[in-house]
Amino acid sequence: MSTFKDLGLNDDLLQAITDLGFTRPSEVQEKAIPILLNSEIDLVALAQTGTGKTAAFGFPMLQKIDVDSRTTQGLILSPTRELCLQITNEMKQYGKYCKGLNVVAIYGGASITEQAKEIKRGAQIIVATPGRMKDMINRRLVDISKIEYSVLDEADEMLNMGFKEDITSILSHTPDDKSTWLFSATMPREVAAIAKDFMYDPQEITVGRKNEGSTQVSHEYYLVNARDRYQALKRLADANPDIFSVVFCRTKRDTQKVAERLIEDGYNAGALHGDLSQNQRDLVMKSFRNKQIQMLVATDVAARGIDVDDITHVINYQLPDEIETYTHRSGRTGRAGKTGVSMVIVSKSEVRKIKGIERIIKKQFAKKEIPSGMEICEVQLMSLAKKVHNTEVNHDIDTYLGDINALFEDTSKDELIKKFFSVEFSRFYNYYKKALDLNISASNDDNRDVGDSVRYFINVGKKDGFDWMSLKDFLREVLELGKDDVFKVEAKDTFSFFNTEKELQEKVLGFFTDFKYNGRYVNVEISENRGRSRKRGKSRDRKRRDEKNFSSGKKGGRRGDGKSKSRRSGSGDFGSSRPRRSRR
Repeated sequence: MSTFKDLGLNDDLLQAITDLGFTRPSEVQEKAIPILLNSEIDLVALAQTGTGKTAAFGFPMLQKIDVDSRTTQGLILSPTRELCLQITNEMKQYGKYCKGLNVVAIYGGASITEQAKEIKRGAQIIVATPGRMKDMINRRLVDISKIEYSVLDEADEMLNMGFKEDITSILSHTPDDKSTWLFSATMPREVAAIAKDFMYDPQEITVGRKNEGSTQVSHEYYLVNARDRYQALKRLADANPDIFSVVFCRTKRDTQKVAERLIEDGYNAGALHGDLSQNQRDLVMKSFRNKQIQMLVATDVAARGIDVDDITHVINYQLPDEIETYTHRSGRTGRAGKTGVSMVIVSKSEVRKIKGIERIIKKQFAKKEIPSGMEICEVQLMSLAKKVHNTEVNHDIDTYLGDINALFEDTSKDELIKKFFSVEFSRFYNYYKKALDLNISASNDDNRDVGDSVRYFINVGKKDGFDWMSLKDFLREVLELGKDDVFKVEAKDTFSFFNTEKELQEKVLGFFTDFKYNGRYVNVEISENRGRSRKRGKSRDRKRRDEKNFSSGKKGGRRGDGKSKSRRSGSGDFGSSRPRRSRR
């Protein structure tokens, strides 16, 4: 691999590179910088987010502009305010030894008057969002008629956000003989159309293959019922105690709701979406960069400006509407040579989308299981043990050791360790000890062979608020069965059917001997319907009798007293409320 000096950069830039701690150019930098330095051409560069694209176009632009001139010579368009500011800061760092350099950011949510004053002082390079840039051009507050270099950064995302008209309008005010450099993670038709309309015979470079996902990121998906999505998110967070993640939702409303629920449950979380004020967004991003927020819940648009190298996980709480957007999401992790994990929480109806994403990113997803409650308890316990083991001793505690030793003088080492770790372990154990298995099978259990299983009739159905999935979960919970022990569940209006293996027959019938739901007796009997056909069921007379008995609360001549409470809880985990996580 070449060094930055081998690429042809001047001493001012090389000195800044040394200060920044860069040692070797990334692949996109190694390919793009020599081309842009040595020729006046248009360029299309396809590379994943986090591969160093800003430096790939930033260094050549800084070396080629005339810093002694106050004329605007370079224009960089980016999709969001956050990314605009990020590029501006990086360009200033790259050009810190270029005396006289002025890089100005233009974006919405800030004073347009102040931005106009900055440009009037002389800005060789303008970094702008399309909307604000178009507004300033229309007000004649900026002149880009003499620019020599234009950059469309994250071009695919700008077009996804509906900026095509703005980009077209902005570029119409620039000279025809300028050089245009287009950088994008993916190459959809709209980006190809922009290249065709505004670029002349562009040279193309590609890092990896078109639209391919980063090799630094592994991809996993977890299959759960849609109603268990939030519970699955919490378990994934609990199973990764050192998580530093971005959680993606499709809408601003869902983003805010999920973040609020996480905060209520004791997680260090925050929301980032377009309904926040600029000051709120700045505060959230500052907290995230300082790792005061471990789980940043964001929309796709708001997350475009996130450039943090240490993100360990991207969690797709909901899959994006556009499959190509997944590439941008997963690119938030696995940056700067580090590895990362992209997790997707999906329901049965969404599994087919995984295959579509695999075709685009040229990567395989691993199907993983949502951790069980006891697995999470073990992970949390060992995480605490490692933190205690690696903690540097604070000798200010020495003053108090006498009293502490006196308190534990009759406690053995093993007993002391057990007491100490029980403080943390008990919180998770009490919460997760009755936790259900959230994992489901991709195939409907209607295809399962009934074999020697037992088919049951139960006198609750859709009018009692059950569909086949919620009834299955209810039965698994009250009977304390595994995820595959109840199958062939068929919910009717006022009654239902389900199967278990024959060895569970005694347990099922015994449990429902005297069981009430909402103050009424629930009757379970062995059914003549074996579950081989949905059309075969009970006689009309028996159906009417069961409906009549259930509506009156009868079971074997007894009437429900209406005092017992339901043993059916809401969806998700059962047991006590989740222990509040210690703030880290």
